[in-house]
Amino acid sequence: MAGVSTKEIKTRIRSMESTKQITKAMEMVAASKLRRAQARVENSRPYFGILYDTICKIVRDNRDFSSPYIQGNPSGKSLFIVIAGDRGLAGGYNSNILKLVQSELEGKDAMVLPIGKKALDFFKSRNVPVLTAAYAEAAEVDIGDCFSMAKTLCARYLSGEIGEIRVAYTNFVSVLSQVPETKALLPLQSLQLSQEKQPYRCDTLYEGDCEEVFAAIVPEYLGGILYGALSESLAAEQAARRSAMDNATQNAEDMIADLSLKFNRARQAAITQEITEIVAGS
Repeated sequence: MAGVSTKEIKTRIRSMESTKQITKAMEMVAASKLRRAQARVENSRPYFGILYDTICKIVRDNRDFSSPYIQGNPSGKSLFIVIAGDRGLAGGYNSNILKLVQSELEGKDAMVLPIGKKALDFFKSRNVPVLTAAYAEAAEVDIGDCFSMAKTLCARYLSGEIGEIRVAYTNFVSVLSQVPETKALLPLQSLQLSQEKQPYRCDTLYEGDCEEVFAAIVPEYLGGILYGALSESLAAEQAARRSAMDNATQNAEDMIADLSLKFNRARQAAITQEITEIVAGS
């Protein structure tokens, strides 16, 4: 920083101190939201896991289904439900999930249903067909919206417009680890991956026709899975933002320490120069 005055260095130090206060405040806000999001994830995970396992078990153990939910529609488009954030400053949270979906969209006749402003802006800028922009605010989407969305998607699936439904979300592993992934939702035939691990098979008796039962439970299954994925993503977003703001605060502190050292050196050099000039003049 040769040739920079002590006044300019002090101005930069004050600027970095202001930045540090902002990032520290954002870190505290994210930490507060993270506690609530973690509680929401812990409450939804049992339902999320049991519901998915139950559907897998029903599909695996019953061989006489003729429900359209079992077999996919090859002529229909693939639909990706993409859950991202409404704002940035969350490290790689948004970019990781969007890059994952973009790689899976290559070579497919697909469209997306974005949840979150970042997802909506990303796919619109790349001219990817968007099913609806009604869920542009991820923070405003609640459990009722998830079940309404599920009913709409099931109707489009049964009409043949959609042949495959996948959800892309960020799995909240821990405060320091968030993993983006995609999960197949429909057709249900894609859920039979654990079939060989089961040592036995049991028959399920339905009160009513199998197709009628499936027509009733599949939208509920889809809505429950979407709510669980949304809860995971919101917790992952807050954890990523907290980590990013903590790193930004640490970087600001390091820069302040470095600037303070340079300020002291510049002040000492100015004092030495003044003494030298006085001695030379005398």
